[in-house]
Amino acid sequence: MAQGSFSFFANELFEKLKDPLPGESAHQLMQSNSKLRLTVKPNERTRKSAVLILFYPYQNEIYFPLILRPAYDGVHSGQVAFPGGRYERTDENLIRTALREAQEEIGLRLNDVKILGILTELFIPPSNFYVLPVVAAMPYRPDFFPDPREVEDIFQIKLKDISDVSIIGSSEIQVRGVPVTAPHYEVNGYKIWGATAMMISELLTVLKAVDSDA
Repeated sequence: MAQGSFSFFANELFEKLKDPLPGESAHQLMQSNSKLRLTVKPNERTRKSAVLILFYPYQNEIYFPLILRPAYDGVHSGQVAFPGGRYERTDENLIRTALREAQEEIGLRLNDVKILGILTELFIPPSNFYVLPVVAAMPYRPDFFPDPREVEDIFQIKLKDISDVSIIGSSEIQVRGVPVTAPHYEVNGYKIWGATAMMISELLTVLKAVDSDA
């Protein structure tokens, strides 16, 4: 991909993210049948967080990174996710949260990162978090330096691959010991489900609008 082509992609996405977002209609396409969605609602203990969806060009393709969380005693153990984490009081806003967490988790150098916009904030019942997806771009593939405490692996995902509907499936997973049926994207032998899949669904919906306008 020529540098100009990636710049065009980033600029088109920047403009499209100013439009009304598809939000819940896109989220529902990849939503599980978990009863937690119906029983757990945002409350005074709900915390804010943010993730970074970072696009970059490499070998004539557009990529973005996903991380594999290590196995631990928690609700997001072993999951594939965007780099991100909880809002800290020192963060001026949630965009800063997403950038700081990406810097900490995958060693992202922020010099050439351009914020393109945001997607719809999502409530995650199992962890009682609101998460804001922040969309960004940089003009080259970054070097990654994963924090071994928070990141077991980093996947560099082709946008073309995640857009392929043949990778969408459905399976039964355990959420806090309760079996739940969830749609997923299968990439690199891993299943991407839950909030991350819902964010990807909204992102792809927005990108389809970019393609249709191109």
